[in-house]
This record gives sequence, C-alpha cells and structure tokens, in this order.
Amino acid sequence: MWKDVSAKYRVIERFKEKYPIQKMCELFEVSRSGFYKWRKRVSQPQQRGELDQFIIECQAQVKQSYGYRRVWLWMKQNKSVECHPLTVLHHMRKLDLLAQIRRRRPYTLYKQGGHRYENLLNRQFIQEQKNYRWVTDITYIITPLRTYYLCAIMDLCGRYIVAYRLGTEINATLVSDTVRDAFAHEKGKVADGLLLHSDQGCQYTSEEYFALTQEYHFAASMSRRGCPYDNALMENFFGTFKTECLYRCKPTTGEQVQQLVDEYIHFYNYQRIDMKNGLTPFEIRSKAA
Repeated sequence: MWKDVSAKYRVIERFKEKYPIQKMCELFEVSRSGFYKWRKRVSQPQQRGELDQFIIECQAQVKQSYGYRRVWLWMKQNKSVECHPLTVLHHMRKLDLLAQIRRRRPYTLYKQGGHRYENLLNRQFIQEQKNYRWVTDITYIITPLRTYYLCAIMDLCGRYIVAYRLGTEINATLVSDTVRDAFAHEKGKVADGLLLHSDQGCQYTSEEYFALTQEYHFAASMSRRGCPYDNALMENFFGTFKTECLYRCKPTTGEQVQQLVDEYIHFYNYQRIDMKNGLTPFEIRSKAA
C-alpha cells in the first residue's frame, strides 16, 4: 500500500506524458482533482520566483515608472502571465519596486487664509497668446538630508516655464517670490487681463498672495476642490521633470538639487521638442503674437 499520497502524485506527474492521468489516478486510488490541486501547490514557488523576475525586468526597462496595473498589463502582453493585478501589487511591495512617481497629494482644507477664487481658467489649456494665461503649483523634492519645495509658473502659450524658485519651506513667501520673478522676467510683456491659475493650497489663499493680485493687477483662478485635472499641465510638468531627471539622478544635497532644477528647466524650455509640432516651448512662444 502507498501511504504517502504525495508520492503517488509524483509518480503520476513523472509518467503523465506516457499514460493517461485518469487511469493512473484510478490505479493509485487517488482523485484526479486532488492531483491537480497538488500540482498547483508544488508549482507556486516557481511561479512566485518567475513573477518576481518579470517585475524586476519590467521596472528595469521603464526605470521603475510603472504602477502595478501597468506592470500586470506588461507581463500579460510580454510574458503571457495570468494572475490577479493585486498579486502583482503584493510582489512589487515585497520587492520594493513600487512606481517612483509623484503621487497625487490628498486634498487638505486649510483654515488659515480666507481668499478663495473661482475657476476662471476652466481647463482652457490651449492658448496662442503669450503671457495671457499662467498656471502655477508647488511640488516636493526629497533628499536624504531634507525636503525641498519647487514652485514654478508656466505660460500656457508654449508651456514655457516663466519663473521658478526652490525653497526649504512650503509657504506663501516661496509663492510670492516666484510670482515677482515671473513679472520681472516678463517686464513690459504681460498682457492685460493676465490670469494666474493655482490649486487651493494655503499659500494661494493667503493675504500675501491676495496682495500680489492687487499689486500686479492679475486675476487669480483656482482649481475646484480636490480636482488636480483643473491644473493638469502644471501637474504634468512636475511629473515629467521627476521622471526624466530627478529619479534618474537622485541628488543628495541642496546644491545638487538646485543644479538639476536649473539644468532641466533650461533644457525643457529651449531644447526639449514637443512631439505634436516638433518645436521647443521657447520656439512655440516666440512665434506667438
């Protein structure tokens, strides 16, 4: 008598190409379903190992920019892997290979600062007149020593970065200094009726920011609550900057961060070609009225 059922399964597995599985199961007095459950159990370690290797391969190719859904789709298309997307997420967490991208900041309702503005931009992102519609936002840059904050202002005409500031504190002063830089850079070139669009961060609802709207005579516009798509082009710029530059270079000091920001924004404005028209932001803007 065979006392070890798994030993029977191993024999069936060994000779399955030579004899019918059903006949062997009857001979050894085991169920066919039991045999297939055993096969699934013993193959799982190998499957897990292959899954890890595929995830590593995928993220290496895309520079760890894929989330678990894209990795799952990549494996399905390139490796014919059939598994649940959440299984991929579990393995990516285990391997510490989650996407290195800027994650959407949760909306926070700040009590300080009482100035709220309507969404005057209303996603009208295509602008042919320069210095007529600007957008602005703040993103964070994490280094081993501290976190830095980058505030930038983009002219929707050509998606040209008009001004930017790097700071160690995320406050209204960082925003105000960036706005002043933008007007100084475009002195005498700003169109009447300039609109500057932002999110609802406390820096943009502050008294300091309101004073700027009065000093420089521009109209403030704000995204709707918790809706990053209302400021999509600014969000996209920061995502592109981090993907193409920051995550590849991994700066460790403030000087390195400043150098990377300076070099990338110069590259973005004057050298990076737009795939739709083959021009740089500066060239697009130069052709505008």
